[in-house]
Amino acid sequence: MGLGVRGARTVFLYLWRLFVLLCGFSTAHSQTTGDGKSLYFWETGPWGRCMGSECGPGGSQSRAVWCAHVEGWTTLHTNCLQSTRPANQQSCFRVCDWHKDLYDWRKGPWNQCVPISLRTGTGRTGVCLQGEEGIQNREVNCALKADVSPADDAICEYFEPKPRQEQACLIPCPQNCVVTEFTPWTTCSKTCGLGLQNRIRSVVAPPLFGGLPCPNLTEFQTCAPRTCEGRETAFNLRVGGWSECKMPSPSPTSQPESSVAPARPVRQARRRKGKERKANRDPEMRELIKKKRNRNRLNRQEGDLWKIEVGYQSRQVVCVHRNGSTVSISQCPHWSLPETYQSCLMPKDCVISEWGKWSPCSRTCTDPSIPQGTCSRSRQVQRLPAGGGVQCPQLEESQTCEPRGDGVPPCAIYAWQTTEWRECRVEALLSQQDRRRGNQTGLCGGGVQNREVYCVQANAELLNNINNNKYKQEGQSLNGQTTSVPPLLSISFEISASQPVDNRLCAGSSPSNTQLCHIPCPVECELSPWGAWGPCTFENCDERVVKKGFKFRQRTITNYPTGGEGNCPHLVEAIPCDDPSCFNWQLLKLEECIPDDDMDCGEGTQNPQVRCVNSEGKEVQRELCAEAVYPAPAPCVVPCPKDCALSLWTAWSTCSQTCSSKTAEGKQMRTRAILAYNAGEVTSMVVAWITVMEGLTRVPKFPELYGGSSCPNTSALQEVRNCNEHPCIVYHWQTGPWGQCVEDTTTSNLNVSSSADKSTCAMGMQTRKVICMKVNVGQVPPKKCPEAPRPESVRPCLLPCKKDCIVTPFSEWTECPTSCEAAANEQKSKQTRYRVVIQMPANGGQECPDILYEEKDCETPSVCLVYRWKTHKWRKCLLVAWSIRKDSKGAQENCGAGVQTRAISCRQLDGTMTDVVQCLKFASSMPTVSQPCQLPCRDDCQLTNWSKFSPCTSDCVGVRTRKRALVGKSKKKDKCKNSQMYPLSETQYCPCDKYNAQPVGNWSDCILPEDVKECGQGYRYQAMVCYDQENRLVETSRCNSHGYIEEACIVPCPSDCKLSEWSNWSRCSKSCGSGVKVRSKWLREKPYNGGRPCPKLDHLNQAQVYEVVPCVSDCSQYIWVAEPWSVWKVSNVDLKENCGEGVQTRRVRCMFNTVDGPTDAMEDYLCDPEEMPLGTRESRLPCPEDCVLSDWSPWTPCDLPCTGRGDRERTAFALRLPKEGEDCPASMQTEPCLLNRNCFHYSYNITDWSTCQLSANAVCGIGVKTRMLDCVRSDGKSVDLKFCKELGLEKKWLMNASCTVECPINCQLSDWSAWSDCSQTCGLEGKMWRKRTVVQASQGDGRPCPSLMEQWKPCPVRPCYKWQYGPWSECRVEEVVCGVGLRFRNLSCFVSDGSSDGRSSIVDEELCAGLEQAVDGDKNIVLEETCTLPCPGDCYLMEWSDWSSCQSVCVKGQRLDFSPVQVRSRAVFAQEPENIAQCPDQEWQARPCTSGECYEYRWMGDSMLIWCERSDGINVTGGCPPALAPGSDPSCDPSCDKPESFCSEDGLCTCEEGYTEVLTAEGQLEQCTPIPVLEIPTAGDKKSDVKISRAINPTLSTTIQPGRVGRTWYLQPYGPDGKLKTWVYGVAAGVFVLLVFIVSMIYLACSYCAIRRSLETPDSANGTVVWMGQDAYELTYTCPECQQPGQESRSS
Repeated sequence: MGLGVRGARTVFLYLWRLFVLLCGFSTAHSQTTGDGKSLYFWETGPWGRCMGSECGPGGSQSRAVWCAHVEGWTTLHTNCLQSTRPANQQSCFRVCDWHKDLYDWRKGPWNQCVPISLRTGTGRTGVCLQGEEGIQNREVNCALKADVSPADDAICEYFEPKPRQEQACLIPCPQNCVVTEFTPWTTCSKTCGLGLQNRIRSVVAPPLFGGLPCPNLTEFQTCAPRTCEGRETAFNLRVGGWSECKMPSPSPTSQPESSVAPARPVRQARRRKGKERKANRDPEMRELIKKKRNRNRLNRQEGDLWKIEVGYQSRQVVCVHRNGSTVSISQCPHWSLPETYQSCLMPKDCVISEWGKWSPCSRTCTDPSIPQGTCSRSRQVQRLPAGGGVQCPQLEESQTCEPRGDGVPPCAIYAWQTTEWRECRVEALLSQQDRRRGNQTGLCGGGVQNREVYCVQANAELLNNINNNKYKQEGQSLNGQTTSVPPLLSISFEISASQPVDNRLCAGSSPSNTQLCHIPCPVECELSPWGAWGPCTFENCDERVVKKGFKFRQRTITNYPTGGEGNCPHLVEAIPCDDPSCFNWQLLKLEECIPDDDMDCGEGTQNPQVRCVNSEGKEVQRELCAEAVYPAPAPCVVPCPKDCALSLWTAWSTCSQTCSSKTAEGKQMRTRAILAYNAGEVTSMVVAWITVMEGLTRVPKFPELYGGSSCPNTSALQEVRNCNEHPCIVYHWQTGPWGQCVEDTTTSNLNVSSSADKSTCAMGMQTRKVICMKVNVGQVPPKKCPEAPRPESVRPCLLPCKKDCIVTPFSEWTECPTSCEAAANEQKSKQTRYRVVIQMPANGGQECPDILYEEKDCETPSVCLVYRWKTHKWRKCLLVAWSIRKDSKGAQENCGAGVQTRAISCRQLDGTMTDVVQCLKFASSMPTVSQPCQLPCRDDCQLTNWSKFSPCTSDCVGVRTRKRALVGKSKKKDKCKNSQMYPLSETQYCPCDKYNAQPVGNWSDCILPEDVKECGQGYRYQAMVCYDQENRLVETSRCNSHGYIEEACIVPCPSDCKLSEWSNWSRCSKSCGSGVKVRSKWLREKPYNGGRPCPKLDHLNQAQVYEVVPCVSDCSQYIWVAEPWSVWKVSNVDLKENCGEGVQTRRVRCMFNTVDGPTDAMEDYLCDPEEMPLGTRESRLPCPEDCVLSDWSPWTPCDLPCTGRGDRERTAFALRLPKEGEDCPASMQTEPCLLNRNCFHYSYNITDWSTCQLSANAVCGIGVKTRMLDCVRSDGKSVDLKFCKELGLEKKWLMNASCTVECPINCQLSDWSAWSDCSQTCGLEGKMWRKRTVVQASQGDGRPCPSLMEQWKPCPVRPCYKWQYGPWSECRVEEVVCGVGLRFRNLSCFVSDGSSDGRSSIVDEELCAGLEQAVDGDKNIVLEETCTLPCPGDCYLMEWSDWSSCQSVCVKGQRLDFSPVQVRSRAVFAQEPENIAQCPDQEWQARPCTSGECYEYRWMGDSMLIWCERSDGINVTGGCPPALAPGSDPSCDPSCDKPESFCSEDGLCTCEEGYTEVLTAEGQLEQCTPIPVLEIPTAGDKKSDVKISRAINPTLSTTIQPGRVGRTWYLQPYGPDGKLKTWVYGVAAGVFVLLVFIVSMIYLACSYCAIRRSLETPDSANGTVVWMGQDAYELTYTCPECQQPGQESRSS
C-alpha cells in the first residue's frame, strides 16, 4: 500500500506543475494587446460617507481603488501603472441632519428636444413614420435655499438622490397640412358669357413640425352657359363705409329760420316773462305746471355726467367696372345715389375722478394666524360713455391691510369646547332573542358614550377686561385722574362656562364626540362546597356561661364579588347540640391486636392512638382534653390456625342522612369477609374414650382435636351504627343589601381623614338588616342563632359629593334674514339661541333647567335696497346739420335719417332717484340712450302706429287682427296703396293656452319625514313638466301642479340576526384534567336590510353558533367504589376441609366523590378505566391451619427518574398463623420499575389560551382568558395534579390574563344636512342633495353603516330662458348692388329644457325681462355690423368655415405633450376670369382646445384608385405619408441584412416572430434577439445607452406587453477577434483540478482500512472504537474486517 500512496502524491505533483505552467503561459500572453497598449487600468468605487468630528467642511472620505483587466476581472495592483493611480481619499463636507433645511436640489427647465442623430453626428433617416427619438437635458445642482448659491452635490445627495438630468423625448414627424375633399363645383358665376365655377375645401389640421404648408383651398374653371344677347352690364355703384363721427365745422351759411330753434337762454328768458304774466294763476295750476317742468327736465340729458353731442358721418359712392377699375359716376346713370351723410353720437369716453381715501382696515385686531384684513377705495363717474366711447373702468379696488397703532387689541380666538362625557351605554348584542339581556340596566362591559362639541371664544374674558380697563382709563382721563393699571396677567378671572358661538368660527377638525367606554361587570360570589360538621362546641370557649352548644359547618369564598363579601350568601351554619366541649380526643388509628394472657392467638385488645384537638380540628396540648372522655381500647381477635379467618373491617360508609328526624336517621355501615374457614370438630364420644383410657380424672382439653372458632353468620359480617344524630334544625344569619350611604350625624367632619379621591366629601354610614333564619322554616328570633358569627349591620362609608348641573349661557340670537332673503326663503323668519349642558347633575345636585332652546319671530326687516334703470321719453329726431347736407336729397324739407336720444336715471325700489353709480354697480346693463330715427319726407308714405290686436272670443279658436292707416297725403299716393309694401292690417291665430303636464326623470330616493330617523314610511318624488300647445316648456303652475308627483314608499327597517337562547353547557370533555365544554345557539332568522350580522356560523350547516370554553375536571371527582368480596365459591369442594380453588366476586361502581365521601352512582366512562378494581378474582381458599394473609398493600412508589434499575414492592401480613412446622408464604412482592409500565415521569402541560370570557351580563369589553395546567404522565395520560405537586415541579406560567372583546358598536350617523341648492337653476335635470356622515363606524357585531349616505330629489322644473342671437341677415346695401353695407340679427328670448341636446324655442321677450342682456356671458350686445357685398366680378374671401374637431399630436395612438388644436379657414371665391390675379390670399386660423382626439391616416383603395382616409371616416388630402402609398417602393434604407429580420410594409426593418428588435442610438436595427432573453447593455456600451421616459417603444410589436423585463448576464467565451478569452483557460484549468481532487479523495477514503492494517500498533489490534456520548454512555463499534488473522489465533 505504500506504493499506492506514493503514486497518488506523484499524480498530484504532476497536476500542480501543469496548472502553474498554464497560468504562466496565460499571464505571459495577456499583459499587452497586439498594439502594445496595457490591458490593465485603475478602477474606483464610490466615495464613502464623509467622516469628521464637526458638521460642515473639514471632513474626509475614502473610496476603494483597484486594478482591473479590460475583461472586467480584478488583478494585482502591480499590474497597473502606479503613476496614474487615482487618489483614495479626499476632503469633503460633512453633512448633518439639520442641513436638510438649508440645502435642496435646484432643477432647471427641460431644454429643447434634440434628435439623437444630431448628437451622434449621423444623418437623419430618409423617411419619418413614427417620430424621431431625442434627448433633452436640464441643469440640476445643489443650492443653498436662502440665496440659491451653488453647493456641493454631495450635500443634497446625502438626503435625496440627484434627480435625473437627461430624459428621452420624442420629436414627432413633420405633419403636413391636412384639408378636406373639394366640394362640388358651384354654378357658373354668369348666366351668359364667360364666367367661373369654384370648388373649395377647408383645413382640418394645420401644418406642424416643419410639415408642408396648406395647398390651395379653391379651384376655378371657366364656364360659358350661353352667349349674351345685347350689351352686358359692366358698371356698378359701390358704396363705401361710413366715416368716423365728427362735429360739423362752423359755417357762415345759416339754416332757414323756420328750422332753427331759439337758443336755450332765450327760451328761459321768455319763460320768466310768462311767469310774471301768469302769476295770478291758481295754486293747482301752478303745481301741475311744476310737475310738467320736472318731467321735462328729467327727459333732457343735461349736466356733465352725459355730455351727449350729435355729429355726422359720411361715406363715398363710386362707379366701378367689372374689372375693378373706378370710373366716373356718370357711367352709372340708372341708379339713384344713396345717402352720403347720417347723424351720429360723438364718441365720448368715460371720465372718472381720482381715487378716494382708503377705508379703515376690516381687521381691527392682531393675530398672526388670522389672514390679513382688507381695505377699499372708490372713485366717481364724472361722465358716462356715449357713442361707442371707452367704457368705465373698475370703480372700486381693495387690498390687504393690517391694523396700525399701539392700542390694537388681540383678535378673538375661537376654540372647540366639549361637555363631560355622558353615561356609558352598552348596546345589547342580538338583544331581540336573549331574554337574559332584556333588561338594559343589567348590561355591562364595553359601550359607547357621547358628548357635545361646541365652539366658544377662548379669550372672551381677556378681551372684556381689556375693554373695561380701556373704558376706565378713558373715564379717569376725562376726570383728570390717573391710576396704575395692573398688568393683564395679574387680572383674576371668574371661572364660568363660556358662551357658545357659531361652529363655523372654529377652525380645524372638531374633537370626537363619541368614545368607547367600559361599565365594570359585577362579579358574582362563588363559594366552595360545605365542609363537614364540626364537633359540638361552645359558641365561645373563652366564656362558657351558657351550656348550649352548636355544631358548625363552613364554606369559603372562592371568588370575591363586587361590593365585598357582604353580597355573598351565608358562610356558616349551626346546629344546636348538648354537652358541648371545646377540646376532644381525636382517634388517629388502632394499634396491632395483642391477644390476652400472652397467648399467640385468641381474644385481645387494640389500643387507640389519639391526639387532642380543638373545635377547629387543630392539635393542641393534651392537658386541654383532661375533661374529655379518653377512647377505650377496642376488643379484637387474633385467629388461631384452626379458627375462622376474617378480613379487617372496611371503613365506615358515608352517612345516609345529614341529620336525624323522626322519620329518618343517619346510618353508617362497615363490612368484613371470610378469608378462611375453621377446622372440623372431634365428637364427645372420642373425647370420653381418651379420658378413660388414659385414666384421667377430668376431661382433658385437646385443642388439636377440637375444631377452631367457627365463622360468623352473614349478619355478623357487617355492622351498622347511627350517625349525624343531631336533629335537622339548622340556623344561619341572613343579611340584606347595604342601604344608601347617609350622613353620619354622630361623627364630626373633623375626624374625616383626607382622601386622594376628590369625589368624596364626608363620612357616612350604611346599614343593613341581619336576621336569624331557620332552614326550611324562615325567620326566627335572633337568640336561636349563635352570636359569634353574626355579621355586622352598620359600617362607615364615604359620601359622594353633590354635582350641580352646569350649563353655558345662551348663545347670541341668530341673525334675521333681510327682506330679499325672506322672499326667497320664507322658512328663515325666526331667530334662535341655545345653551349647552356641560355637566349633568348627580348625587342630589341642582337639576338642569328645562329650557335649553329658544326661538322668537324676527322683527320686520328694513326694505332691501334694489336699484333699477328708469328710461324717459325719446327726444326729437336730430338730422345732420343743414350746412353739411344741403346738397343731398330732402335737405330742403328737413326729412331723412337722423338720431334721437333719451334720458335715463337710477331709481330705488320705491321710485326714489339715486346716484347713477349705484345702478352701474347693482342694476342690469344700462339701456341705450340713442337710436336711429326717420323724419318722413313729402314723398314718403306715412302711417300710424299699429293698433292693439283685437280680442279673441275663445282660446285656440279664430284669429285676431291689428290695423294701421295712411296719414295725410300718403292716402292719395299710389305707391303707398301697395298693400304688399305697406300692409295696413295683420292677422294671426288666437293664442292657445292649452297645457300638458307629464312626469319627467326618475323617482327620487325615499325621503323620510323629519321626525323619522332611520326607517319607516316616506315619500319619493318625481318631477312634473308642463308644456304649452307648441311643446314649449312653461312654468308648472300653468298646469296647476306644484312640480312633483308624490308616492308613498317604505324604507325597510334593518332586521338583526336572530338566534335561539343558549343551550345548557355540555359536560367537560375530559373527566380528568383540562378539557372543553360547549354550548350552542341555533339560527332562527338571518339578518337583512343592514341588520346586525350573525356571529361566525359553523361550517357544517351554517345554522349554529358554538361557544367553547375551557374546563377542568378534578381527577378524584369520579372514583371507583368496590363492594366487599362475596363468599368464596370453591370449585373443588372438600366437605371436610372446606378449602381449595375458588372464585370471589364484588360489585364495582363509578361514583361521584364529595367531601363526605362517594354519593351518587355515575356512568362508568367518567371513571378512569385503568384504575378500575377487579370485580372477580380466582385464588385458593386457605385450608384450616394454613397461613392466611391480608390483602396486598399498595405498591410502593418507584424512585424517579425511571432508569429501569429500581424496584417497587408491596406487602401483606398474616391474619392467621399456620400450624407449627409450616410457614406463611412470602409477605412481600417486588417487581422492576419500568418506564411507562409501572414507573412514570410527570410534567406540567399548559394548554392554549381560551377565548376571551366575559361575565354573564357583559356584551363586550374587558374579559379574562384562561389556560389550564395539566399534569401529564410520561405515557401521555392526564392525571391528578397532586402527582406533579408532590414532585415540587415549577409552575412558571400565568394562568389568567385580561383580554378585550370588541364591542358591538352600531354605526352612528349624523343628521341629514339641509338640502343643497339645485344643481341647475332651470331645466329638467336639476337635483337637490343632502348628505350625512359616519360619526362612529360600526365595530364587531354592531349594525353596519347603510350604503345610502346621500339622497337626492328632483328640483321643480323651471324653463330655461336666455337671450340668444338670431342668424345674421344677408348683407344689405341701400338700393345698390355692392359695397359696404350692414347685416342685422335679432336678440330674442329663447326657452329650453336645459339639456345639452334640447332644442330652444323663441318666446315673448317679457319672459327674459328679469335677465341681464348677455349672450353666453358676453354683455356687449352686437345686433348689427358692417359687411361687404362684393360687386359683380370681384374676387373675395368667403366666410370662415366651422372650427374643426379638436386634434392632439399622437404617435401610435399615444398623446404627446403638445397642446391640442383646432383650425378653420377662409377660401377665395372668384367670379371673373380676368380678376383671378387680384384675388386675396387664403387664410386659416388655429386655436388651442381641450380633449383632443388621436386620428390616424391610411391609404385606401387599390392601384387603380387610391385615397387617404382619416380614422373618423372622412377623406382628406395631406395626412398619409407618400412613401407608403400603394404602388410606391417600400424598400428599407438601409437594407435589412440582419439575421431573422425583414422589411415591413411601413419601410422598417423588423424581426421575425419570436424575436425582438435591439436598436442602435440612431434607430437602426442592430440585431434580432429571442424574446425570452433581453440583453442589458453594460456601462461601457455607449451605443444603446439611451434612457426612455415614455412607455412607448416604436420598435416593439404591439403583441409584446411591456413591464416584465428580466436581467440576464452573458459570459461571451469569444472576443471581438474570434479568439478564446483568457478567462476561459483559467476556468478549464480550475475544473480539471477540482475533478482530480475529487478522485484523489475518493481513492484515499477507500484505502483507509488498508492503511490501518499496515500500521502495527497495539491500540488498533482489536479494531474497536469507543465513543463517550453526551450522556456518558459508551458506544462501541467493532470492525470485523479489521480483525487480523494473528489476533484471532491468539484469542483462540
